[in-house]
Amino acid sequence: MARTGAAEEAAQPGLTRQTLVAAALRVLEREGISGLSMRKVAAELGVQAASLYWHVRNKEQLLDLLTDELMADAELPPRQGDWREQLREYSLRYRRHLLAKRDSAKVVAGRLALGPNLLRLMEEQLDRLREAGFSNADAALAHYLLGAFVQGFVLQEQSPIAASETEGVSRFEVAQAAADRLRELPEKTFPNLVALAGDLTAPSMEDRFAFGLERLLDGLAALLTENPAHPTTKPAPVEGKP
Repeated sequence: MARTGAAEEAAQPGLTRQTLVAAALRVLEREGISGLSMRKVAAELGVQAASLYWHVRNKEQLLDLLTDELMADAELPPRQGDWREQLREYSLRYRRHLLAKRDSAKVVAGRLALGPNLLRLMEEQLDRLREAGFSNADAALAHYLLGAFVQGFVLQEQSPIAASETEGVSRFEVAQAAADRLRELPEKTFPNLVALAGDLTAPSMEDRFAFGLERLLDGLAALLTENPAHPTTKPAPVEGKP
C-alpha cells in the first residue's frame, strides 16, 4: 500500500533528524526562542508539522537536540597553563560562543542533553579538573558550577535590560538612566543606592563577568587547598593522550 501525507514526507531522503535540527537552528537565529515552534520548523523544511513527529516526539525533545547541536563548534578547554588559566580561558570561550548564537543560553541553561558534542566538552573539562587534583565529587560539582555561572550570566546578557531596550534604546543608555534615577533618590532613605549609583551601573558586562569568574576560581583554589584528591582517585593515563 502506498504511503501518503506525513508518512510519505517522512520517507523523503532529505527529511532527517539532522536536517530538522539544522532548520530549527535557522529559525532560532532568525526569530529567537520565542518564535521557535514545530510549525515554523516544518515550514522551513517545506513539510507539514506532523512530519516532524517521525523524528522528534515534541518541542522539548527538539530543544534537547538543539542543545547538543549548539555545542558542535564549541572550543575545548585549552591545555596551556595551569588549571586556573585553563578554566578561565574555557569560561571566556564558552561565554563568547553562547553570545554568538541568538538565545543559545535560553536553550541550553539547565538542560542536560547527552549528545556527542556535549559529552566531548564534559569529558575534556572533567579531565582538566581531575588532573588539577580535585576529588571526583568536587570535580563534578565544579563542572556544574562553571557551566551554570557562564550560562546564567549570558542569560542576563541575552535578555532585555528593560522594556525600553526592546524599543531601540541602547543598554548603555538604559544603565545611564538608571544611574540618574538612583542619584535622585532621597539620600536619607537610600544612602547606599545614592552613593553607589555609578558603581552599580557603570561596569561593563566584560568587567562584571571577569569579576565573578575570578571570585569563582578563588573559591575553587581554596577548595583544592583544603580538600585535594587522594592520588588514587585520579584516572590512569590513556594511551596516546597528552
